Amino acid sequence: MTDLHPFVAGLPKAELHVHHVGSASPRIVAELAARHPDSAVPTDPEALVDYFTFTDFAHFIEVYLSVVDLIRTPEDVRLLTYEVARDMARQNIRYAELTVTPYSSTRRGIHEVAFMEAIEDARKAAEAEWGVVLRWSFDIPGEAGLQAAEETARLAVDLHPEGLVSFGLGGPEIGVPRPQFKPYFDRAIAAGLHSVPHAGETTGPGTVWDALRDLRAERIGHGTSSVQDPALLAHLAEHRIPLEVCPTSNIATRAVADLDEHPVKEMVAAGVLVTINSDDPPMFGTDLNQEYGVAARLLGLDERGLADLAKNGVEASFLDTDGKKRLIAEIDTYTSAWLAR
Repeated sequence: MTDLHPFVAGLPKAELHVHHVGSASPRIVAELAARHPDSAVPTDPEALVDYFTFTDFAHFIEVYLSVVDLIRTPEDVRLLTYEVARDMARQNIRYAELTVTPYSSTRRGIHEVAFMEAIEDARKAAEAEWGVVLRWSFDIPGEAGLQAAEETARLAVDLHPEGLVSFGLGGPEIGVPRPQFKPYFDRAIAAGLHSVPHAGETTGPGTVWDALRDLRAERIGHGTSSVQDPALLAHLAEHRIPLEVCPTSNIATRAVADLDEHPVKEMVAAGVLVTINSDDPPMFGTDLNQEYGVAARLLGLDERGLADLAKNGVEASFLDTDGKKRLIAEIDTYTSAWLAR
């Protein structure tokens, strides 16, 4: 990555799998923890490094929810969203679909309209000031059950903020079967939203099939275990259903044992449309630029290969056609100028 780092740093990029709360930098988490001193979350950014070291996926969820609990007011929501966009701008992320879990905030007492106003105000300010285009994916926290699904679907369909483009499902997969969420995805899809559930991260390829058949998934979050089923890989490739791959996240949560064993190589070899993403970057000690570096090493990519990877992200996004053309042209212009030097 040493030679490619400057190229990646300037490369215009789209990110499709990145969580709202999980993108809070140590500085912002520490500031929020100081606002709410009853929390167990450290107020020292350096102490957060140890706090964000996970033993397994269940421990990650426990820590993640402790940070979610710091988001208690509309001002907290606005601060978090705006600062996430600022960090994205530093990485030359031009477009991002940020996974937002409104249920986690509304059930903690933030009024639903105030929540929507906070994220929308931050979205518009970020685009005006940083040039980062944000869109929302509202996701069901699977661990909270069908009550959360009902509330998330209601908020998405009835309030439908301007930036909302998709509907997802996150949280643990084990013990949280995908088919039970079908009625809520049906409602969201009928309202014009795209389906982007997590599946196949900590469970087998059957979970991915469930997401495709029952939730009508247009993209799959993670999909790590898809490589265990050649028929599934062939289906994903044939139908151009993208996988949102997050390499460092998979290691941090122990979904994959070792980076060199990451199945992204098999996904690409099977012809699957792969996008590279950071998931919960500060919690995993990474960012999108670093993830592109990881992908370059795992896939043996040069500058053109990385540019093609960036274009995968644009192609798989729900950006409008003109927006896609502009961003792809920007990637091509940047890459050509870089190689000409």
